[in-house]
Amino acid sequence: MCRFNRQCLGENALNYAGDTSLLLSAEDVPPVLEYREAGRSPFLLTCDHYGRLIPRKLGDLGLPESELVRHIAWDIGIAGVAEMLSKHLDAHLIAQRYSRLVIDCNRPPDAASSVPRISEATTIPGNEGISREAAEMRRAEIFDPYHRRVDEIIDQRRSAGMPTVLVSLHSFTPVYAGIARPWHIGTLYHRDTHLPPMLLKLLRAEGDLVVGDNEPYAVSDETDYTIPVHGEARGLMNTGIEIRQDLISDQAGEIAWADRLARILGEIEAVLRPQLLAQLDPAVRR
Repeated sequence: MCRFNRQCLGENALNYAGDTSLLLSAEDVPPVLEYREAGRSPFLLTCDHYGRLIPRKLGDLGLPESELVRHIAWDIGIAGVAEMLSKHLDAHLIAQRYSRLVIDCNRPPDAASSVPRISEATTIPGNEGISREAAEMRRAEIFDPYHRRVDEIIDQRRSAGMPTVLVSLHSFTPVYAGIARPWHIGTLYHRDTHLPPMLLKLLRAEGDLVVGDNEPYAVSDETDYTIPVHGEARGLMNTGIEIRQDLISDQAGEIAWADRLARILGEIEAVLRPQLLAQLDPAVRR
């Protein structure tokens, strides 16, 4: 039985691993999705694991649908939060529609987890034995267009005299490998010493949250892509935000967290704006 109502590919459904023809067909949607492209907020929102689509050519990667709706395939709940937060802040959101099981858009392409053979305890049959050429095609047609668009927007904002603060939005499973995670939300960072401490302070001041400091993950050049490449390498203030998935698994949770983050990031914007404007080239400053 095919998943996601995609065309059945028969017994050889997984033989695409060595096929070097185009991955995305005319019936597949583009990988990049954008909201509030004319947004005036200094916050640029990214969502690496927004969607769980799989290109028609890849079938269901050999997995039952019960696996394709789990956290191994996408960041549950973050799409709704990201869209509403974009609206509240009038912030440009750049999101990526395809499942992280096809290619993880927050991993360096040369990392073993870029095209995962196993995720948590689940083996991904459609990724076993994948050829270098097939992996490169996933990068060329999904990973590269997404990150190229993020780069283009940062360049455009800089040329237009718009300050940019990068916020990478994610969600995390409440239990991983049998271990419960107590945090409601975590801030993720590496080299930025400006934005993450402010965000941590305001989140902890809420009084009803268990807040992770680089939990449940820490950012590194070896394990992450969006923050090191688009944030740190380009000298932008930046942070990752991880929200626990059981808190945003329905619309009410998504709304509540989007409202909360909009309020907190609004407070941060008021503090940072003079500093951000001062960093711009006077020739393009508005």
